[in-house]
Amino acid sequence: MSARDVPAQIGDLPPIGRPANSALLEAGITTLAQLSAHSRRDLLSLHGVGPKAVSILATALAEHGLAFAD
Repeated sequence: MSARDVPAQIGDLPPIGRPANSALLEAGITTLAQLSAHSRRDLLSLHGVGPKAVSILATALAEHGLAFAD
């Protein structure tokens, strides 16, 4: 799947950019609940997910009463 084919937003995740979305899709993460089962370190190890995306995701998790598995 090319980055061009990846949607700008997936599931209930906030928009974080196509490379990061592609990495999350490949890892099978499409919801905030699934995301909360992973640590920041796990996410940063995915090619395409950087500190900015993790920060945006952390904010979205907090807004829904969730957090990373750190």
